[in-house]
Amino acid sequence: MRELPKSYDFRQVEEKWYRFWEEKGFFRPSLEKGKPAFCIVIPPPNVTGSLHIGHALNNTIQDILVRYKRMDGYDTLWLPGTDHAGIATQNVVERELAKEGKTRHDLGREAFLERVWAWKERFGNRIIEQLKRLGASCDWSRLRFTMDEGLSRAVREVFVRLWEEGLIYRGDYIINWCPRCHTALADIEVEHKPTPGKLWYLRYPLVDGSGEVVVATTRPETMLGDTAVAVHPEDDRYRDLVGKRLRLPLLGREIPVIADRSVDPEFGTGAVKVTPAHDFADFEMARRHGLPLVKIMDENGRLTREAGPYAGLDRFEARRKVLEDLRARGFLVKEEDYEVMLGHCYRCDCVVEPLVSKQWFVRMKPLAQPAIAAVENGFIRLVPENWNNLYFDWMYRIRDWCISRQIWWGHRIPAWTCADCGKTSVSREDLEVCPECGSRRLHQEEDVLDTWFSSALWPFSTLGWPEKTPDLRHFYPTSVLVTSFDILFFWVARMIMMGLHFMGEIPFRTVYIHALVRDEKGQKMSKSRGNVIDPVVMIEKYGADALRFTLAALAAQGRDIKLSESRIEGYKHFVNKIWNAARFVLMHLEDFEPREIRPEELPLVSRWILSRLSRTVERVRDRLEAYEFDQAALAIYHFFWNEFCDWYIEAAKLYLRENHPAGESTRNVLYRVLETSLRLLHPFMPFVTEELWQALPHEGESIMVAPYPRVEESPRDEEAEREMALLMEVIVALRNIRADYHLHPTQEIPAVVVSENPLIRELLERESPLVRLLARVGDFEIRESGPPEAAASVVLSEAEVFVPLKGLVDVEQERARLHREREKILKEKERVDQRLNNPQFLEKAPAEVVEKERERARELSERLKKIQEILARFEALSA
Repeated sequence: MRELPKSYDFRQVEEKWYRFWEEKGFFRPSLEKGKPAFCIVIPPPNVTGSLHIGHALNNTIQDILVRYKRMDGYDTLWLPGTDHAGIATQNVVERELAKEGKTRHDLGREAFLERVWAWKERFGNRIIEQLKRLGASCDWSRLRFTMDEGLSRAVREVFVRLWEEGLIYRGDYIINWCPRCHTALADIEVEHKPTPGKLWYLRYPLVDGSGEVVVATTRPETMLGDTAVAVHPEDDRYRDLVGKRLRLPLLGREIPVIADRSVDPEFGTGAVKVTPAHDFADFEMARRHGLPLVKIMDENGRLTREAGPYAGLDRFEARRKVLEDLRARGFLVKEEDYEVMLGHCYRCDCVVEPLVSKQWFVRMKPLAQPAIAAVENGFIRLVPENWNNLYFDWMYRIRDWCISRQIWWGHRIPAWTCADCGKTSVSREDLEVCPECGSRRLHQEEDVLDTWFSSALWPFSTLGWPEKTPDLRHFYPTSVLVTSFDILFFWVARMIMMGLHFMGEIPFRTVYIHALVRDEKGQKMSKSRGNVIDPVVMIEKYGADALRFTLAALAAQGRDIKLSESRIEGYKHFVNKIWNAARFVLMHLEDFEPREIRPEELPLVSRWILSRLSRTVERVRDRLEAYEFDQAALAIYHFFWNEFCDWYIEAAKLYLRENHPAGESTRNVLYRVLETSLRLLHPFMPFVTEELWQALPHEGESIMVAPYPRVEESPRDEEAEREMALLMEVIVALRNIRADYHLHPTQEIPAVVVSENPLIRELLERESPLVRLLARVGDFEIRESGPPEAAASVVLSEAEVFVPLKGLVDVEQERARLHREREKILKEKERVDQRLNNPQFLEKAPAEVVEKERERARELSERLKKIQEILARFEALSA
């Protein structure tokens, strides 16, 4: 045991204990046979990243689970790593080159990749250091990177096997293309945003001169690539036109009128232009009808020579020019305002273009079916379960995955094409000779794999696959995946598919999907709004424990977190409360040695606190197993602050007086409750709990490897809880009377309790010293009947509490004060009610402002009601 400073300085504690845990190897598993395994793989943050509040929430939740299971006897591995983040990282380095007036092409592929690796070594581990500051107990000796040697081997093995199984193919297909990043994007890498636009109606004349067809489009510039106009086969307006030919405005090319059931007769005029090379639906329609593909836009977003006189124009300039010419030549019928769902690149926010391109794809439907069944049959559980519907919706509608990216940073596709025989070969090892003809004129595919391809292998590749390593045998399948909903498809679904396909087992049993962290008004955090809460700044200001506990206490399933700095500051006060409680206990533990607790030797309040501790342990364990982190955190908070500090520590002062017979047992209970509470709190607040635990009598080197509390450690006592509940009810009633009548907090007051129940009277007689201490009562009388005169009272379930007011209160003076306060509240309430009854205020004011006023109105009504009740009592006293 050692004396604690008066105040807790987290700056002196956090780095010290984190270094201690690392040096002692407490983060590393033992791989001990027969010991239950618990494993979490970290969602690998981008090497370009720094810790944001979403990372802080995600990793706090993981660390709570890992520390809990480690203390509970599991062989625990929290496996960390980072993702190479192909597009994002390449963009960062290219921006650096641009400052030097260079491009990656000036350097060449090899020199550019050397530059990226150098950047990664210099800046890529910043987020790892920040995670350590948060207290993340990852096994850093197993740190992985999606492009390290082992993972690169796993990626190539998976690619080759999928190719050999016919699940990877290369072909011309329409893809999402980012003209800014110069790469293909998977469907889920495109963010669709509602954008104000126009619907233009264009006139397409029939070649035979017999009339025209008017089509509606939101992208008039793409009409230069039209190869048909389509109508619904059952649309009577156009039935006779199917098979006829139209002349394409501006370019004069002849195109047919076709019938296809995918056409919506309600959209525009019911006739739509078909641009197969630049629209996903049109591409599929062209395949059904054998239409040609005319590519009128290139990878830079500029028009090709297929666009005739518009060749070389930027896509947005081309739209302006095409519309100008259509209008001038009489082909533009009209335009209307129309909201368009416009696709944007998830990395650079550039508007993406559908383009036909030669790309590499994975056939997804064969992989998706087992992954659907795994969730449908309960082998994998999504928490909360309401994410199941979104998962199934996406999986049942899944399309082939475009996995090639036209960048240099990433896993280069292991495919070589022979310049002599034209054969493409895929290989686990680099090829120098064509397997088909023996030629050495081979060229490796320039594209790299989508970043998510390597991430999809994360649960087994990080454990050493394709080797059958001890880690893989011991920890696969992993236990829980903690993630946010926005990568449910990017990452989670793909890990399930790849795990089942290559390991024959699910990659994890549970997926816990946490909510978004928003600001206190419920708005999304953004730099432009100026409402971003930086977790690193919060750690420096309030300490990691306060931030972690705040995030846990707000992490309700299925509900976004509304976070404010004041909440973090509030839980910093909780850290201080724990510290001060520990100081009080330690002050009374001189020459103390823990001993076995004998409930029969304990005062009522000690039996009560141990029973409440047992219930809290049960509640916390139960809620942690259910992934209800907020309920677990709040159970500890309310027990420690309200029951242990506010009640038991105050009550203990009665027995800690010199030579009290219950003094030694009370010291023992104080120690037991504090020590158990620290172990209970440790997964949430690792630093302050370690510092305090080390100051207490203890066994073992660290609290993080001490056993997590179990229910049976503390005796359950139903009778003690019932009796204390009644005593607390009496004490609270007396405290409320004191507050209502503005009696000084230190002033002793007389009290009378009337009850017809002899058991209650006996309890109050027996525990009267406790009531006197906690309610600051002087004369204390317990009666069977007969209320005293001129007394304030509170009616309880089986008793009535009285405080005789004679000599305590100047009735007239107090009545006058209450009338003044009542008038003040009435004026304030009138002002608030006027605002709430004003339709313009309700319509124009932000929702949070309106709710604040409503809350104020409720608060004023409660205060008014309370004052009126007290005034009524004074009237009765005067009578």
